[in-house]
Amino acid sequence: MNATQRLARMPQRRAEGLPTGITSVCSAHPLVIEAALTHGKARNADVLIEATCNQVNQDGGYTGMTPADFRTFVEAIAAKVGFAPDRLILGGDHLGPNPWKHLRADQAMSKAKTMIDAFAAAGFTKLHLDTSMACADDPQALPDATIAARAAQLAEVSEARVRQSGTQAPSYIVGTEVPVPGGAVEALDHMHITTPDDALATVELHRQAFAQLGLDEAFARAIGVVVQPGVEFGNAEVIGYHRRPAASLAATLSDMPQFVFEAHSTDYQSAEALRDLVSDGFAILKVGPWLTFALREALYGLNSIAKVLAPRAIGQTLPAAMEQIMLSSPEHWQKYYPGDAREQFIQRHYSFSDRIRYYWAMPAAQGAVDELMSALEGRIIPRPLISQYLGHLEPMIADGSVMPEARALVLANVVRVLDIYAGAIDGATRQ
Repeated sequence: MNATQRLARMPQRRAEGLPTGITSVCSAHPLVIEAALTHGKARNADVLIEATCNQVNQDGGYTGMTPADFRTFVEAIAAKVGFAPDRLILGGDHLGPNPWKHLRADQAMSKAKTMIDAFAAAGFTKLHLDTSMACADDPQALPDATIAARAAQLAEVSEARVRQSGTQAPSYIVGTEVPVPGGAVEALDHMHITTPDDALATVELHRQAFAQLGLDEAFARAIGVVVQPGVEFGNAEVIGYHRRPAASLAATLSDMPQFVFEAHSTDYQSAEALRDLVSDGFAILKVGPWLTFALREALYGLNSIAKVLAPRAIGQTLPAAMEQIMLSSPEHWQKYYPGDAREQFIQRHYSFSDRIRYYWAMPAAQGAVDELMSALEGRIIPRPLISQYLGHLEPMIADGSVMPEARALVLANVVRVLDIYAGAIDGATRQ
């Protein structure tokens, strides 16, 4: 049994009273992916890596990669670290018209169909169908039946491609009670938890829409429903999971044993909250910004270390280089970061939303990171400097589990977050 087959069995395990969970790594950064695969290898665990419709699509997305490119990219990293291919699951997140919602619905859906065809052709085996966003000629709030009908149309394209290419049949995720990909823009002054009736209605409407297109067998492979359990994060705040308000939603799973819940925006939750989410049936925990936040945190810490150890080896500091890049291309942060100039500066570099992640793939940013890493290459970094600028990694240096070298420190800071998820899932499944 491979990783995709084990993923498909998660609802069955849940229905049998065996809590089950998996971390969904939503990132296209090579160091984050390397950290995730190295972490999975060390634990002998499956790794689920997902690309959003904005990151990766037939037009390249903001990473410049098509689904086939992304698969090649991830598999190359897996080969480099020695990660077993049969333990890798590739997923597509929020697959639908979102990147083209400025177009008429027929045009946007045509683009979305081309995109999901590309994901299916590339062998992605976890596909989140998200057609909830209004297009240019749609009413602002789409009827639920329209959302389900459009999702079924995308599944129809995916199924046709799978039959033609002979790739492994995918598992589907439906529903989308979360902000659209890219993050919420409103203040987090309230939190709407999905009601049991809404969760059941989402499943039933999708079941009907699939059936109308003769896709009953495809719907039988739908394993997850995206719901809002009451978790979210903003620029400087985190809303943590509380079991009691979500208890009635969690209990709904007993009425739909085919499914587990998929929880988005679980970044920055405590280990206890993540464990409770898994125990309550929110089995797929999506994390992305927290991982690239940890990456940025490590790089900025190394920048401070380099200013002490090798001040002549770097020209412009990494934060200064990233500030220049973000100011010259403000489209990825400007509408998300309110406030005056000082507040926006802090958010550009330190926000939990971590919209700086959109810039790391740019050549100028890659050059700045390469210069920093070259300045520290081959150096053993003194423990006192690690304690000063990357203090939470110092105990790992002390016990020898992490080498005091620049690249190892970056990877370790990302793995530190993945360890929180792994520990929470392991804790829930042992209960």
